[in-house]
Amino acid sequence: MKIIAIGRNYAEHAKELNNPVPTTPVIFLKPDTAVLKDNKPFYLPDFSDDVHYELEIVLKVCKEGKHIAEKFASNYYDEVGLGIDFTARDIQSRHKEKGLPWELAKAFDHSAPISIFLPKSDFEDLYDINFELKINGESRQVGHTKDLLFPFEKIISFVSQYITLKKGDLIFTGTPQGVGKINKGDKIEAWLEGKQLLNFDVK
Repeated sequence: MKIIAIGRNYAEHAKELNNPVPTTPVIFLKPDTAVLKDNKPFYLPDFSDDVHYELEIVLKVCKEGKHIAEKFASNYYDEVGLGIDFTARDIQSRHKEKGLPWELAKAFDHSAPISIFLPKSDFEDLYDINFELKINGESRQVGHTKDLLFPFEKIISFVSQYITLKKGDLIFTGTPQGVGKINKGDKIEAWLEGKQLLNFDVK
């Protein structure tokens, strides 16, 4: 299982980090050791003083595919959930300044908490889904899938031209505006269409 993540897939998030709005999907990977399940606590790593939360809708790939046409891409995922792309922003900034890869900032252990997954048939319209993140009861991120720069099918088709998708792979589809730093003692909660899927502590 691998995690394929999409960067800058909401225009307002790209702008808040002073990044250009992309014309093709921005892709990076996280290893399976980044996954954190079952609302277990997230422990701040000792190598960063500036870890940020980024709430995202996550697709679960249901069958193997490569060179997938966009018109068939919806057949390659059958469940959706929520995930947080924890990012060591201080490390990322240093690497970006030098033109280096982001992996140390994005792919560290437990940097990808994920929720349970729901059948996509539970949703009448996948491009009319609200999701929200709260920290200590305060709303920090509110997103809506209508604002995606690249829809789910475009992402799957694009990625599959380069990387074979396999059953069980997870695709993090991008974060809306409102990202920020987490601190020890924070309570993180997240909802998908009003259903709470994430509820864990930062330690």
